[in-house]
Amino acid sequence: MALSRLFRTKSIEQILADSNHPDHRLKKTLTAWDLTMLGIGAIIGTGIFVLIGTAIVGDAHRPGAGPGIILSFVLSGITCALAALCYAEFSTMIPAAGSAYTYSYATLGEFLAWLTGWNLILEYGVACVVVAIGWSGYFNNIVKTIGIELPLWATQGPHAGGVANFPAAIIVLLVTIILVIGVKESAQATGLIVAVKLAAILLFLAVGLSSVEPANWTPFMPYGFEGVGAAAAIVFFA
Repeated sequence: MALSRLFRTKSIEQILADSNHPDHRLKKTLTAWDLTMLGIGAIIGTGIFVLIGTAIVGDAHRPGAGPGIILSFVLSGITCALAALCYAEFSTMIPAAGSAYTYSYATLGEFLAWLTGWNLILEYGVACVVVAIGWSGYFNNIVKTIGIELPLWATQGPHAGGVANFPAAIIVLLVTIILVIGVKESAQATGLIVAVKLAAILLFLAVGLSSVEPANWTPFMPYGFEGVGAAAAIVFFA
């Protein structure tokens, strides 16, 4: 009996009733444009700026794709599209907050939904740490170009001989403040950041087009499909 309770599901009707309860009902303030910007911001992550070189050239643990990186993006895009279709179907069937936790609760049961929820918390926490550290590295390089050298103790954690990575902590604090102010305001900030991100990518493409050299496309897949597949796993996070 106790074991069966671990896998009890919640009906869609009950989930919708709980989400619309006056005591904890979320105010719907996001428009289609806001959701589009949030989606683009989540899809185009920091990986496209820091991981593409590794995916093309490879490293000590995996071969690179070379010019075949195009195929790697196609494979990753197909995988993402399949995941997007699943989320589209679930969100249409269960139009309530909770994401994968709610979907798991309705289909797999309470225990697996509990695991899913905590996995999501772990994923988001680790992702925030990685992105904050990456942002700190870029910030340090930018201030170096104007002659400002931040001390090691202020940009590295104790494991690297510093006190704390203060730029990373500050950006996390600023983002947290924006989120606390309100969902609409955070969506507007996300829209601005996404616009800057897309502008940087388009500028890179525009400048790079003049330097295209067809000879560099041979061999197209220097390490065969193994390299393309290994790179696809990397660019999936880009």
